[in-house]
Amino acid sequence: EVQLVESGGGLVQAGGSLRLSCAASGFTFDDYAIGWFRQAPGKEREGVSCIRRTDYYTHYADSVKGRFTISSDNAKNTVYLQMNSLKPEDTAVYYCAVDAVYFGLDTRYRYWGQGTQVTVSS
Repeated sequence: EVQLVESGGGLVQAGGSLRLSCAASGFTFDDYAIGWFRQAPGKEREGVSCIRRTDYYTHYADSVKGRFTISSDNAKNTVYLQMNSLKPEDTAVYYCAVDAVYFGLDTRYRYWGQGTQVTVSS
């Protein structure tokens, strides 16, 4: 059974930083992508960043470029999202997801975690 567990969310002031973790287990894909997504109240879920396992290729949404950094520790099957210079508009539930075929910021990933809340106060 594929499991994705997010952690690291919390409350932070604008300009602050948080690091989210996504611990993945239960799959043996030769290659896969893990993406970070977020969903604010009343809004659609949107892609934030993604990383491909084999070559660590990354992609970011324009709204987070230069502020967020995705990284992967393949030995631990864990992907991180370092979030700096946080803004109130970054407030959302953040999800990680994994897919063995698709790489990108669309929500078509097959497996999803339960999410972790990030709240940025002004």
